[in-house]
Amino acid sequence: MINIASQIAKELQINESQAQSAISLLDQGNTVPFIARYRKEVTGSLTDETLRELADRLTYLRKLEERKEEVIRLIGEQGKLTDGLKTKIELAQGVTEVDDIYRPYRPKRRTRATIAKEKGLEPLAALIWQQQTSDEDIDKLAEDYINAEKEVESAEAAVAGAKDIIAEMISDDADLRGKLRAWVRHSGLIISKAAAEESTVYDMYYDFSEPVAKLVPHRVLALNRGEKEKILNVKIEAEEQDAVALMHRNVFKPRWQSAYLQSAVEDAYKRLIFPSIEREIRNDLTEEAEEQAIKVFGGNLKNLLLVAPVHGKTVLALDPGFRTGNKVAVADPTGKVLDTGVVYMTLEHHDTAKAKEYLKKLIEKHNVDIIAIGNGTASKETEAVVAELIKTLPKQVYYLVVSEAGASVYSASKLGSEEFPDFDVALRSAVSIARRLQDPLAELVKIDPKAIGVGQYQHDVNQKRLAEMLGGVVEDCVNAVGVDLNTASPSLLRYISGISPAVAKSVVEMRETQGRFQSRQQLKKVRGLGDKAFEQCAGFLRIPGAKNILDNTAIHPESYDAVNRLLEKQGARLTREKDLEQLRAQMSGWKVSALAAALAIGEPTLKDILEELKKPGRDPRDAFEQPVFRSDVMHLEDLKEGMVLTGTVRNVIDFGAFVDIGVHQDGLVHISQLADRFVKHPMDVVKTGDIVKVRVLSVDTNKKRIALTMKNVN
Repeated sequence: MINIASQIAKELQINESQAQSAISLLDQGNTVPFIARYRKEVTGSLTDETLRELADRLTYLRKLEERKEEVIRLIGEQGKLTDGLKTKIELAQGVTEVDDIYRPYRPKRRTRATIAKEKGLEPLAALIWQQQTSDEDIDKLAEDYINAEKEVESAEAAVAGAKDIIAEMISDDADLRGKLRAWVRHSGLIISKAAAEESTVYDMYYDFSEPVAKLVPHRVLALNRGEKEKILNVKIEAEEQDAVALMHRNVFKPRWQSAYLQSAVEDAYKRLIFPSIEREIRNDLTEEAEEQAIKVFGGNLKNLLLVAPVHGKTVLALDPGFRTGNKVAVADPTGKVLDTGVVYMTLEHHDTAKAKEYLKKLIEKHNVDIIAIGNGTASKETEAVVAELIKTLPKQVYYLVVSEAGASVYSASKLGSEEFPDFDVALRSAVSIARRLQDPLAELVKIDPKAIGVGQYQHDVNQKRLAEMLGGVVEDCVNAVGVDLNTASPSLLRYISGISPAVAKSVVEMRETQGRFQSRQQLKKVRGLGDKAFEQCAGFLRIPGAKNILDNTAIHPESYDAVNRLLEKQGARLTREKDLEQLRAQMSGWKVSALAAALAIGEPTLKDILEELKKPGRDPRDAFEQPVFRSDVMHLEDLKEGMVLTGTVRNVIDFGAFVDIGVHQDGLVHISQLADRFVKHPMDVVKTGDIVKVRVLSVDTNKKRIALTMKNVN
């Protein structure tokens, strides 16, 4: 069997010792965030992204080994397992290769070949296959196989049955199938034609042809969707003559000629091999495209979750609507709901002046700093009223449009009703809009990641795989930021390393019944949270104002002794801020390697400790750009070619990035317009949440399409 650690190391371009250490840690029940943060010395500082890839490959390769063992057992039970065959199976690199090897031994339904075997035609097939008997002699020998009882009525029928047997033998040749699969993948074309006459979003695929080898993932998914909706007919085409020539070279002995064997080769390709290979390649393309789409979704989600929070601001949120009005919620800087209501200001018969006066009173009463407007139905009309309103206010108030993707899902969820039992669904949505501006991570974790809407073709991909990937992304983000143990919701706590949903509820129950946590050690008293769970979670939970300042840092309790030794060595104490200030001033001159050796800890751990001591309790998201706040409204019709605007990247896909420039229609920066250099993937240049400058290339007001560029924008 293959050495899994060695194989993974080769694929991920890491040392085998790193791979083996990571595998051991995962097998011991450690989570990816814990390993990435607190076991850097063991893994050589592997990142959470690399560890996720490693864990995925580990699962696949172990399943591959299980499949190999199963195939070896099944062939062995038939008494057909040889040492050479066993070695071949053990060295196989993928499930497809293993299945190809197993194909001749797999129990078959009745085929033309099995029927021919039942008629006793195997010896005749063997004569043709041995390539020592001419076709003319085969014709004579075939007469011996005529048997009315077995329904072999003529010599021609006997030869036809023998060719069926040979065709299946050729089809079952694992090496040949592998060569043909690779050839079709390299030389084949994907073809799509319209199955309907009317114009649809699939117009570009109505007469489409592209080499399989060059087909990009998002086109694969688009073709699949069009085919599923019965709008497109999709197939793979390859030069049959070239394929048969390849087979001929692998089947025929030198200088041997046989029309019967050639006929069997052609039949094997057309009837058995190509249809199967076409399905396999389409499936492979789909799996690869889905994996890419899931990867893009995960990257967008990560960047969205890590958008900088807006600290210390009171927010008035508006969930726009026409007939039902605008739902209003005011949240203080901690997210506490101060006020709610409904105003009507988006239809001609609405009393807009009354709505403005109501909002003005709320702004003055609660000293509102920012107005957050959901980007759904009636958002544009709401923004126009808000832009007029803030011009009349005595203080400067800004507004911005917030994505409300998933807000309605949260509002109607069990969690939403538990959190706000006295609010109707619409008001919960307004609260969610306010809070996702104040702390995107804390609010968005309450929503199924698939409902956040920052991917491409997310409904077309493997939903189980998508959920696994997105769950891992959320887990990594939550643990990278850390959470306040005394304010975090169960929704947030359940993503902390080592904490299950049940334990998250127990944490909150203990907090509510016994008061605030004063130290991390109190976690050990939480029902269901044992020593292993404590080890996994403690470093990611923060306690602002704790007696031990380290309890409000990412320093793990297992390193507290090392920190105390460090402080003792420097003659400092955590309780004296002036000592910490002096330590920070001295850190740049320290030799980390010598100090790590003196403290008997690893250099990566010491570097992390020193970073935390520089600014205890810091939020890593504070280093990111703040969202763009606006004070005036702009319409699509206001855009002109050449205008330079500041916008926010809302979504990144394989062919570009969509940027919100404040006109309620995101503009597209095509991948070719992202930079003055070749861009392999848009994520190499931009990410969700980035604040970018763009220039308008073109505007199509009828189709509501905006083309933007980031090239040469000053």
